[in-house]
Order: sequence, then C-alpha cells, then structure tokens
Amino acid sequence: MKGQGPALDRLIHRLAECPPDFLAEPRIGSKSGIHTAAVVHDLLFELGGSWPPPSSVGHFGFASAERRNWLRLVAVASWLLYDDWFRTQRTFAKPALEWLRQGLNGIAELVTADLFVTDPDRREELARLCLSALGLLPSGENEHQAEDRLKSLNSVERVRLIKETQEQQKRARQLREEMRRKEAIEAAARVSRE
Repeated sequence: MKGQGPALDRLIHRLAECPPDFLAEPRIGSKSGIHTAAVVHDLLFELGGSWPPPSSVGHFGFASAERRNWLRLVAVASWLLYDDWFRTQRTFAKPALEWLRQGLNGIAELVTADLFVTDPDRREELARLCLSALGLLPSGENEHQAEDRLKSLNSVERVRLIKETQEQQKRARQLREEMRRKEAIEAAARVSRE
C-alpha cells in the first residue's frame, strides 16, 4: 500500500514556477552549462540528510549529447523533488535517485523537458510519475484514482498503445488481404471446374 504524499496542486504549481536555470543547456563534455550531477548530488543530500558518494551521481555527469533532453528533464524533476514536503521527510534519497536514473528515460525520449514546465497536462504527469516512483499517492486520492489518472496522462503508455493499435490494424489488413486472395483463388478454381 502506498503512503499519502503532498497535494498534487502543490507539485503542479511548483513545476509551473520552475526557474529558467533548470531548463538551461546541460553540461555535456567540455561544453559549459548546468551541472546536472551537482544538482542531483545536492538534492540527494537534502532528501536523505547525508552526502551521497560522488559515484552515485556520476551517471548524470557523463551523458552524451543524445541524452540532452534527459539531463534537462532530470534538472526539472530535481526542482520538483526539492519541495519542502519531500525534504522534511528525509527518506526519499534512494527512490529519488533511482527515478532520476531510470524512471525518466522513456518519457525523455518522447517529450521535451520544457513541456513539463509549460504544459498543464505534462506538469501533472511528471508530478504523478514522481509520487508513484516514491511510493506515494497524491493527498486525498486512493490508489485506484491515482493509477487511473496517471494512465490517462502517461505519455509513454499512450505511445505504446498507439503502436499496439497500429500493429493490430496492420495485422487486420494483412488478414483481410489474405482472405481476399483465398476467395479469389477459390473463385478461380470454381470457374475452371465449370
């Protein structure tokens, strides 16, 4: 069973107020920019109360240019997690690190980081993904309500369903074509028998 987290409106509002610095270009290689590993390192200290080893955040410092959007999304998600509600709990460093490392990969491939600040649905999606990754429910919601709403907003799930539907439609077309060919062969066989 999941625990109750902060109010969803609070997190959505926090994302809407994300400073532009968090959407700045990330440091990749020798290129200057926001040092995502340092942001995550400081966040983990605030969430857990002790300094994490630098190796725990090295993953965020050596990303390639192809991972630019992911690094930007990690910075925005770090801003979200820096909310007082999470910091006062002092228990979320480990699940937060795991979410930042692995949980944002799929969505970063589909949605630009800016939209998680500017678009209301994407803000809600990121807030709900965050709570789910931490084992929390939005305040005032039960597990069923929270899962239902996240499913309706989930960009990765939506793309998966679209692809699945397209594959089913393709398979149905192939079956129809195959049936038409069989019918044509049978019709030709009947004609030649007559």
